[in-house]
Amino acid sequence: MNFIKDFTNIFKSLSEDLEMYLKKDPVATSKIKVFFTNTAFHGLMNYRFYHFFHKYKIYPVSFILYTLTKIFYTMDIHPGADIHPGVVIDHGLGIVIGETASVGTGTLIYHGVTLGAKKVSKGKRHPDVGNNVMLGAGAKVLGPIFIGDGAVVGANSVVLMDIPPKSVAVGIPAKIRKINCPTYSMCNLESTINSDFVI
Repeated sequence: MNFIKDFTNIFKSLSEDLEMYLKKDPVATSKIKVFFTNTAFHGLMNYRFYHFFHKYKIYPVSFILYTLTKIFYTMDIHPGADIHPGVVIDHGLGIVIGETASVGTGTLIYHGVTLGAKKVSKGKRHPDVGNNVMLGAGAKVLGPIFIGDGAVVGANSVVLMDIPPKSVAVGIPAKIRKINCPTYSMCNLESTINSDFVI
């Protein structure tokens, strides 16, 4: 029974993904256009299916689809990763999401992002990304850390520590520039920085 329910939930998740594409990708003017032309969405769609097969230990099917997705879309999302419904992957090229990583609803992931580990080990070793997070192009988020809801990670930043909700993290290693956190009523960005640096 759960098998059938979880299988039908794949299509609900994909529907939520498509809705989020319309909200967060200016190129996405219709669900039909995204479904047929957006290769990053195709990679995410494949993940939804091979994650399902992995969950039910149908490993041959899961890893065949996983391998084909890496070959055709240059996206490496491990079958064991937990990507919630309503996630947007923009461009998709070079995305790497590790086995024990999780990604929350409303998150926008640009090309070249890595959700990886700091060292070779068993158990939890990849980050958890909250809801409505934006991960800029080429960002590396490493280790079993947490990225809070509404946070922004700048392009090519390397994040090695927890990031509070509604914060901006930029640099190598990333440093936090707080925005609208509970103790802040306004942006704390330097006047020389604008929002474009995060893409």
